[in-house]
Order: sequence, then C-alpha cells, then structure tokens
Amino acid sequence: MSWLTIALTSSLGKKFITGVTGLFLCSFLVVHCGVNALIFLNDGGETFNKAAEFMGTNFFIRTMEIVLFLGIILHIVQALTLEYQNNKARPIKYAVKSGNANSKWYSRSMGLLGTLILIFLILHLKHFWVESRFTDHITSGKETLFGEMKEVFSNVWVVIIYCLSMVSLAYHLLHGFASAFQTLGLNHKKYTPFIKKVGVVFSIVIPLLFALMPVAVFFQIIK
Repeated sequence: MSWLTIALTSSLGKKFITGVTGLFLCSFLVVHCGVNALIFLNDGGETFNKAAEFMGTNFFIRTMEIVLFLGIILHIVQALTLEYQNNKARPIKYAVKSGNANSKWYSRSMGLLGTLILIFLILHLKHFWVESRFTDHITSGKETLFGEMKEVFSNVWVVIIYCLSMVSLAYHLLHGFASAFQTLGLNHKKYTPFIKKVGVVFSIVIPLLFALMPVAVFFQIIK
C-alpha cells in the first residue's frame, strides 16, 4: 500500500491532509481578503478593479486557482469522511452530554459549520467567479467586478446570508486553525499558546473584514 493510499484512507492520514489543506486555504483567505479590502480605499473601485484584473489574467494566479479548487475539494471530502467515520464509530450517543466540559461546541460542530460554509461558497462563486470567468458581462467591459459587487450587495438578503456565513467561518477557523498545527505535530509548550492566540485573531479579523464589505456596500459607505 503506497503512502498516498494510506494518506487518503487512514484516519491519521485524513487528519493530516485536512490540516495541510486547511492551512493552505487560510493563506488563500489572507490573499483574497487583502484584495477585496481594497474597496475600503473608496476610490470608486479603481484600485480593486486593477487588482482583480491582475488576479484574473496572471498565468500563475490562474494556475493556482486549479490548485485552490483541488485543495477545497480534498479538504471537504477528507473532513466529511472523518466526520462520518467518527459518528459511525460511536453509533450510540452518550446518555449524558458534558457540553463544554471537554470541548467547545464549535469544535464538535465542524461538519455542520463546514457544510454551511460550502453552501456560502457555492453562492459566492456563482455571484463573482462564474460571472467574471464564464460570461461576457465583465470581460466585455460592460461592467466591472466592483460594479458587480455593488449590484449583488444591494440585496439585503444576500448581505444577511454573507454575514451569517462569516459567523460560521469564524467559528470554523477558531477551532480549525490551531487544530491544524496540532494535527501536523507542531506542538511546543513555548509556541503553542502563541499559535492559539494568532488563531483567535485570525478567526476574528478575516471573517469580520469579509462581513464588513457587503455591509459597507449595502449602506453605500463604499461607493
């Protein structure tokens, strides 16, 4: 049995891959958030549109999109498989649940939180990625990505869904960030507390910035 087969089928291998892909996706969140946050310059989306055009035409970035999607799919598949295996291994629920005595609720709800994020991701890709890559609505020059953002976020229900999804992302990251380092064996009594603090800051700042964008556009703070 090859190392790849073991990694894809064993419980330990699945956790390792979930951790690696999770940290990779965290790096993507930083880049994606940084580019999108350019709208806060409030220059009519000029800087944001230039950055978005660069991201959409650069060969390296476009190649990394493929790696990104593979990472997302692998992360989802491995995480859901682990969730299923854990539930199957414990078919009879405990008579008394100890709640937060042993773990936080969000650490026990990673499958649910991840599913909610997946639903949001599909919606988000439909709104922006599909629109900018597979239609001529933006590439023809009739509209810009910033203009598309203003149109999408003019709908209050879309804004609400995006904000609620960012709450799910925050809780998912709150457990997943530090857990990924632990899964990879990067534990040290000196550095682990620092990693956990970075994880808390990361899980608050990134989702908060993402949530503020649709809110700011909806209330026309960003024009």
